[in-house]
Amino acid sequence: MTPTEPVNVDETLRDALSQGMAATELWSLLLAVFERRAAQRTPALVRQQWETDRFVQPCAVDQRTLNQLDSHLLAAAADFEALELSPLAPLATCSAVALTSQNRIVSTARGTEVVSDPTNALALECARRLRAAPDAVVKLTTSHRCVRAQAVPKRPGFAAHFRMFCLATAGHERKDHALVTEALTHHIRTHIAALDRLEKHGYHFPDRRLRLLATPERLHLAQRIAAAIPEISAAIEPLEHKYYDGLRFMLDAGTPDGNPMPLIDGGAFDWLHQLTANNRMVFVGSGMGSQLAAVMFRRVAMLA
Repeated sequence: MTPTEPVNVDETLRDALSQGMAATELWSLLLAVFERRAAQRTPALVRQQWETDRFVQPCAVDQRTLNQLDSHLLAAAADFEALELSPLAPLATCSAVALTSQNRIVSTARGTEVVSDPTNALALECARRLRAAPDAVVKLTTSHRCVRAQAVPKRPGFAAHFRMFCLATAGHERKDHALVTEALTHHIRTHIAALDRLEKHGYHFPDRRLRLLATPERLHLAQRIAAAIPEISAAIEPLEHKYYDGLRFMLDAGTPDGNPMPLIDGGAFDWLHQLTANNRMVFVGSGMGSQLAAVMFRRVAMLA
Protein backbone atom coordinates (compact mmCIF):
# COMPACT_ATOMS: atom_id res chain seq x y z
CA MET A 1 0.00 0.00 0.00
CA THR A 2 1.13 3.49 -0.70
CA PRO A 3 1.31 5.45 2.52
CA THR A 4 -1.09 8.37 2.60
CA GLU A 5 -0.31 11.85 3.76
CA PRO A 6 -1.19 12.42 7.39
CA VAL A 7 -4.40 14.36 7.88
CA ASN A 8 -4.05 17.73 9.56
CA VAL A 9 -6.97 17.46 11.96
CA ASP A 10 -6.78 21.09 13.07
CA GLU A 11 -6.81 22.36 9.49
CA THR A 12 -9.62 20.00 8.48
CA LEU A 13 -11.70 21.11 11.43
CA ARG A 14 -11.06 24.79 10.67
CA ASP A 15 -12.14 24.30 7.05
CA ALA A 16 -15.28 22.45 8.10
CA LEU A 17 -16.24 25.12 10.61
CA SER A 18 -15.45 28.09 8.40
CA GLN A 19 -16.66 26.84 5.01
CA GLY A 20 -18.49 23.54 5.30
CA MET A 21 -21.33 24.62 7.59
CA ALA A 22 -24.17 27.04 7.12
CA ALA A 23 -23.75 30.20 9.18
CA THR A 24 -26.76 29.46 11.38
CA GLU A 25 -25.47 25.95 12.11
CA LEU A 26 -22.02 27.30 12.96
CA TRP A 27 -23.39 29.93 15.35
CA SER A 28 -25.53 27.28 17.07
CA LEU A 29 -22.53 24.99 17.46
CA LEU A 30 -20.36 27.74 18.91
CA LEU A 31 -23.08 28.81 21.31
CA ALA A 32 -23.37 25.24 22.54
CA VAL A 33 -19.59 25.05 23.01
CA PHE A 34 -19.51 28.28 25.01
CA GLU A 35 -22.46 27.16 27.11
CA ARG A 36 -20.58 23.98 28.07
CA ARG A 37 -17.36 25.87 28.73
CA ALA A 38 -19.21 28.36 30.92
CA ALA A 39 -20.84 25.54 32.89
CA GLN A 40 -17.37 24.22 33.74
CA ARG A 41 -16.10 27.51 35.13
CA THR A 42 -16.03 28.21 38.84
CA PRO A 43 -16.58 31.57 40.51
CA ALA A 44 -12.89 31.56 41.42
CA LEU A 45 -11.89 31.28 37.74
CA VAL A 46 -14.24 34.12 36.80
CA ARG A 47 -12.77 36.30 39.54
CA GLN A 48 -9.23 35.44 38.44
CA GLN A 49 -9.99 36.45 34.85
CA TRP A 50 -11.55 39.71 36.06
CA GLU A 51 -8.32 40.54 37.83
CA THR A 52 -5.89 39.56 35.05
CA ASP A 53 -7.57 39.82 31.62
CA ARG A 54 -6.76 43.15 29.91
CA PHE A 55 -10.02 43.03 27.96
CA VAL A 56 -12.22 43.18 31.07
CA GLN A 57 -10.27 45.57 33.28
CA PRO A 58 -12.22 48.74 34.19
CA CYS A 59 -11.12 51.98 32.56
CA ALA A 60 -8.46 53.88 34.49
CA VAL A 61 -10.32 57.20 34.01
CA ASP A 62 -13.19 58.17 36.31
CA GLN A 63 -16.55 57.84 34.56
CA ARG A 64 -17.65 61.37 35.54
CA THR A 65 -14.57 62.75 33.81
CA LEU A 66 -15.37 60.83 30.63
CA ASN A 67 -19.02 61.91 30.71
CA GLN A 68 -18.01 65.58 31.02
CA LEU A 69 -15.44 65.11 28.28
CA ASP A 70 -18.07 63.59 25.97
CA SER A 71 -20.39 66.51 26.67
CA HIS A 72 -17.80 69.06 25.55
CA LEU A 73 -16.77 67.08 22.47
CA LEU A 74 -20.35 66.59 21.30
CA ALA A 75 -21.07 70.28 21.89
CA ALA A 76 -18.14 71.16 19.62
CA ALA A 77 -19.63 68.88 16.93
CA ALA A 78 -23.04 70.58 16.93
CA ASP A 79 -23.14 70.43 13.09
CA PHE A 80 -23.21 66.62 13.25
CA GLU A 81 -26.07 64.35 14.31
CA ALA A 82 -25.03 62.48 17.45
CA LEU A 83 -25.57 58.73 17.19
CA GLU A 84 -25.41 56.19 20.03
CA LEU A 85 -23.98 53.04 18.45
CA SER A 86 -24.55 49.47 19.51
CA PRO A 87 -21.56 47.81 21.22
CA LEU A 88 -21.70 45.23 18.40
CA ALA A 89 -21.45 45.44 14.62
CA PRO A 90 -21.89 42.87 11.83
CA LEU A 91 -19.05 40.39 11.47
CA ALA A 92 -16.36 41.78 9.10
CA THR A 93 -17.56 45.39 9.46
CA CYS A 94 -13.90 46.44 9.27
CA SER A 95 -12.11 43.63 7.44
CA ALA A 96 -14.59 43.37 4.55
CA VAL A 97 -14.07 46.96 3.40
CA ALA A 98 -10.77 48.07 4.96
CA LEU A 99 -7.22 46.78 5.27
CA THR A 100 -7.78 45.33 8.73
CA SER A 101 -7.21 41.77 9.92
CA GLN A 102 -10.10 40.08 11.70
CA ASN A 103 -7.51 38.82 14.20
CA ARG A 104 -7.28 42.37 15.57
CA ILE A 105 -11.01 42.40 16.33
CA VAL A 106 -13.01 40.62 19.05
CA SER A 107 -15.49 38.43 17.15
CA THR A 108 -18.53 36.89 18.82
CA ALA A 109 -20.30 33.55 18.45
CA ARG A 110 -23.43 35.19 17.02
CA GLY A 111 -22.13 36.52 13.71
CA THR A 112 -21.14 39.89 15.12
CA GLU A 113 -18.02 41.64 16.38
CA VAL A 114 -17.30 44.12 19.14
CA VAL A 115 -16.93 47.60 17.66
CA SER A 116 -13.23 48.32 17.22
CA ASP A 117 -13.53 51.50 15.16
CA PRO A 118 -16.77 53.53 15.22
CA THR A 119 -16.01 55.13 11.84
CA ASN A 120 -16.61 51.77 10.14
CA ALA A 121 -19.99 51.45 11.86
CA LEU A 122 -20.83 55.04 10.91
CA ALA A 123 -19.96 54.20 7.29
CA LEU A 124 -22.59 51.44 7.36
CA GLU A 125 -25.19 53.87 8.68
CA CYS A 126 -24.21 56.44 6.04
CA ALA A 127 -24.60 53.79 3.33
CA ARG A 128 -28.05 52.90 4.64
CA ARG A 129 -29.20 56.52 4.62
CA LEU A 130 -27.72 57.29 1.21
CA ARG A 131 -29.46 54.30 -0.34
CA ALA A 132 -32.73 55.90 0.78
CA ALA A 133 -31.72 59.47 -0.14
CA PRO A 134 -28.81 59.46 -2.66
CA ASP A 135 -28.61 63.26 -2.86
CA ALA A 136 -28.26 63.79 0.90
CA VAL A 137 -25.09 64.74 2.76
CA VAL A 138 -24.92 62.71 5.97
CA LYS A 139 -23.01 64.10 8.96
CA LEU A 140 -22.74 61.89 12.05
CA THR A 141 -20.78 61.93 15.29
CA THR A 142 -20.44 59.53 18.19
CA SER A 143 -18.42 58.85 21.29
CA HIS A 144 -17.90 55.13 21.76
CA ARG A 145 -15.91 52.61 23.78
CA CYS A 146 -13.87 50.43 21.41
CA VAL A 147 -12.14 47.09 21.92
CA ARG A 148 -9.09 46.01 19.93
CA ALA A 149 -7.28 42.70 20.16
CA GLN A 150 -3.80 43.69 19.02
CA ALA A 151 -0.91 44.24 21.42
CA VAL A 152 -1.25 47.44 23.45
CA PRO A 153 1.68 49.90 23.55
CA LYS A 154 3.19 50.03 27.04
CA ARG A 155 2.54 53.75 27.40
CA PRO A 156 0.22 55.73 29.69
CA GLY A 157 -3.29 56.05 28.32
CA PHE A 158 -3.23 52.97 26.07
CA ALA A 159 -5.49 50.00 26.84
CA ALA A 160 -7.31 47.10 25.18
CA HIS A 161 -10.52 49.09 25.37
CA PHE A 162 -10.76 52.86 25.14
CA ARG A 163 -13.10 55.73 24.36
CA MET A 164 -13.04 57.36 20.94
CA PHE A 165 -14.77 60.48 19.59
CA CYS A 166 -15.60 60.23 15.88
CA LEU A 167 -16.97 62.30 13.01
CA ALA A 168 -18.29 61.04 9.67
CA THR A 169 -19.44 62.82 6.51
CA ALA A 170 -20.79 61.07 3.43
CA GLY A 171 -22.48 61.99 0.17
CA HIS A 172 -22.24 62.16 -3.59
CA GLU A 173 -19.06 63.89 -4.76
CA ARG A 174 -19.43 67.28 -6.40
CA LYS A 175 -17.43 69.12 -9.06
CA ASP A 176 -13.68 69.61 -8.38
CA HIS A 177 -13.81 67.24 -5.38
CA ALA A 178 -15.73 69.89 -3.46
CA LEU A 179 -17.36 67.50 -0.99
CA VAL A 180 -14.21 65.67 0.13
CA THR A 181 -12.22 68.88 0.59
CA GLU A 182 -15.06 70.65 2.41
CA ALA A 183 -15.68 67.63 4.63
CA LEU A 184 -12.02 67.25 5.61
CA THR A 185 -11.77 70.99 6.30
CA HIS A 186 -14.93 70.77 8.43
CA HIS A 187 -13.58 67.80 10.39
CA ILE A 188 -10.27 69.49 11.10
CA ARG A 189 -11.95 72.70 12.24
CA THR A 190 -14.38 70.75 14.44
CA HIS A 191 -11.55 68.88 16.15
CA ILE A 192 -9.64 72.13 16.68
CA ALA A 193 -12.77 73.69 18.16
CA ALA A 194 -13.11 70.67 20.45
CA LEU A 195 -9.53 71.10 21.70
CA ASP A 196 -10.12 74.82 22.22
CA ARG A 197 -13.27 74.10 24.22
CA LEU A 198 -11.51 71.51 26.38
CA GLU A 199 -8.71 73.97 27.13
CA LYS A 200 -11.33 76.15 28.85
CA HIS A 201 -12.20 73.23 31.11
CA GLY A 202 -8.97 71.95 32.55
CA TYR A 203 -7.13 70.54 29.54
CA HIS A 204 -3.99 71.71 27.77
CA PHE A 205 -2.96 70.77 24.23
CA PRO A 206 0.33 72.58 23.57
CA ASP A 207 2.46 72.57 20.43
CA ARG A 208 -0.34 71.53 18.13
CA ARG A 209 0.78 70.33 14.73
CA LEU A 210 -1.41 69.61 11.72
CA ARG A 211 -0.14 67.27 9.03
CA LEU A 212 -1.89 66.77 5.70
CA LEU A 213 -0.83 63.63 3.85
CA ALA A 214 -1.70 63.10 0.19
CA THR A 215 -0.86 60.94 -2.78
CA PRO A 216 0.62 62.82 -5.77
CA GLU A 217 -2.77 62.74 -7.50
CA ARG A 218 -4.43 64.47 -4.56
CA LEU A 219 -1.67 66.86 -3.55
CA HIS A 220 -3.61 69.83 -4.93
CA LEU A 221 -6.54 68.92 -2.67
CA ALA A 222 -4.30 68.89 0.40
CA GLN A 223 -3.02 72.32 -0.60
CA ARG A 224 -6.59 73.54 -0.96
CA ILE A 225 -7.45 72.25 2.53
CA ALA A 226 -4.37 73.88 4.05
CA ALA A 227 -5.31 77.22 2.48
CA ALA A 228 -8.83 76.93 3.92
CA ILE A 229 -7.50 76.63 7.51
CA PRO A 230 -5.17 79.64 7.93
CA GLU A 231 -5.57 79.58 11.71
CA ILE A 232 -3.15 76.65 11.99
CA SER A 233 -0.01 75.93 10.02
CA ALA A 234 -0.20 72.67 8.09
CA ALA A 235 2.71 70.55 6.91
CA ILE A 236 1.99 68.65 3.69
CA GLU A 237 3.60 65.23 3.45
CA PRO A 238 3.40 62.26 1.05
CA LEU A 239 0.80 59.59 1.84
CA GLU A 240 1.96 56.01 1.51
CA HIS A 241 -0.62 54.22 3.68
CA LYS A 242 -3.13 52.42 1.44
CA TYR A 243 -5.74 52.42 4.21
CA TYR A 244 -6.78 55.92 3.06
CA ASP A 245 -8.25 57.03 -0.26
CA GLY A 246 -5.53 59.52 -1.18
CA LEU A 247 -5.98 61.99 1.70
CA ARG A 248 -5.26 61.87 5.41
CA PHE A 249 -4.79 64.37 8.22
CA MET A 250 -3.16 64.02 11.64
CA LEU A 251 -3.33 66.49 14.51
CA ASP A 252 -0.65 66.10 17.17
CA ALA A 253 -0.21 67.75 20.55
CA GLY A 254 2.81 67.94 22.83
CA THR A 255 2.79 65.72 25.91
CA PRO A 256 4.21 66.82 29.30
CA ASP A 257 7.50 65.11 28.44
CA GLY A 258 7.78 67.27 25.32
CA ASN A 259 7.12 64.56 22.74
CA PRO A 260 4.38 65.01 20.10
CA MET A 261 1.50 62.54 20.33
CA PRO A 262 -0.89 61.77 17.44
CA LEU A 263 -4.22 62.54 19.10
CA ILE A 264 -6.54 62.99 16.10
CA ASP A 265 -6.51 61.10 12.81
CA GLY A 266 -8.80 61.18 9.80
CA GLY A 267 -9.08 61.07 6.06
CA ALA A 268 -11.00 60.00 2.98
CA PHE A 269 -11.94 56.34 2.54
CA ASP A 270 -13.31 54.25 -0.33
CA TRP A 271 -15.64 52.26 1.94
CA LEU A 272 -18.84 53.68 0.46
CA HIS A 273 -17.68 52.67 -3.02
CA GLN A 274 -17.94 49.09 -1.81
CA LEU A 275 -20.98 49.47 0.44
CA THR A 276 -23.11 51.27 -2.16
CA ALA A 277 -21.50 50.05 -5.43
CA ASN A 278 -21.20 53.72 -6.40
CA ASN A 279 -17.73 55.15 -7.01
CA ARG A 280 -19.04 58.71 -6.75
CA MET A 281 -19.91 58.31 -3.09
CA VAL A 282 -17.48 60.01 -0.70
CA PHE A 283 -16.82 59.06 2.91
CA VAL A 284 -14.68 61.11 5.31
CA GLY A 285 -14.08 59.82 8.81
CA SER A 286 -11.98 61.04 11.71
CA GLY A 287 -11.41 60.20 15.34
CA MET A 288 -9.88 61.52 18.54
CA GLY A 289 -8.52 59.27 21.26
CA SER A 290 -10.64 60.99 23.90
CA GLN A 291 -9.64 58.62 26.69
CA LEU A 292 -6.02 59.29 25.79
CA ALA A 293 -6.75 63.01 26.03
CA ALA A 294 -8.16 62.52 29.53
CA VAL A 295 -5.05 60.64 30.67
CA MET A 296 -2.34 62.72 29.00
CA PHE A 297 -3.69 66.26 28.63
CA ARG A 298 -5.99 66.88 31.60
CA ARG A 299 -4.41 69.28 34.09
CA VAL A 300 -7.14 69.99 36.65
CA ALA A 301 -10.65 68.82 37.45
CA MET A 302 -12.98 69.88 34.68
CA LEU A 303 -15.27 72.77 35.44
CA ALA A 304 -18.99 72.57 34.75
